[in-house]
Amino acid sequence: MNTDNKNRLQEIQDNVQTMAGAVTKAIHQSVEALKKRDLRMAHQVMADDVAINKQRYGIENDCVELNSAQHLAAGDFQVMVAVLNIIVELERIGDYADGIANIVVMIGDEPPLKPLIDIPRMAELTVDMVSKSVRAFINRDAELAKQVVTMDDAVDGLFDQVFRELLTFMMSDSKTINRATRLIWVAHNLERAADRATNICERVVYMVTGKGEEIGGSKY
Repeated sequence: MNTDNKNRLQEIQDNVQTMAGAVTKAIHQSVEALKKRDLRMAHQVMADDVAINKQRYGIENDCVELNSAQHLAAGDFQVMVAVLNIIVELERIGDYADGIANIVVMIGDEPPLKPLIDIPRMAELTVDMVSKSVRAFINRDAELAKQVVTMDDAVDGLFDQVFRELLTFMMSDSKTINRATRLIWVAHNLERAADRATNICERVVYMVTGKGEEIGGSKY
């Protein structure tokens, strides 16, 4: 690959990092909007999701154009395949943040069911997982990717804790069902976002080692 196309491939990878930054910001802001009942912030997250989707398709188009313009070496082609997979995962994580923002709007100004402790912690872990998974891609670091996957157990544990606690609320007082259900949706979105980060990590491991292996739990 000539220098110009090498630069174009590097630019594509830089754009993946930019997209990941937008996605992690969306996760953080969606949960902040929930904590503060900030409808303006929730609507901003929803608007930003449109931009994230555009980033995904822009990167995809760049990959297609580069592949059409230049026969890629095996290693560079593997990177491009990884990019195409990673941006799909990032877009879906952005969709989960958008879903949380929509829930915030649904909740409106109704009083909180309980103090939010575990859900913000889930968000912090998920943001960290997404950031590190993309860093592992950029640095071709399979070991970091494998370490990130182990973080998913903590997210799953928090989700189980949130679910059990909210189920207790619903069983003890039927009037809490709607509020509790919405918080379960939020926690579920964060748990799914963390699973998407593990998908990115699996792609990184495959790119670096050439071995396809499931290093996380069950995901879809």
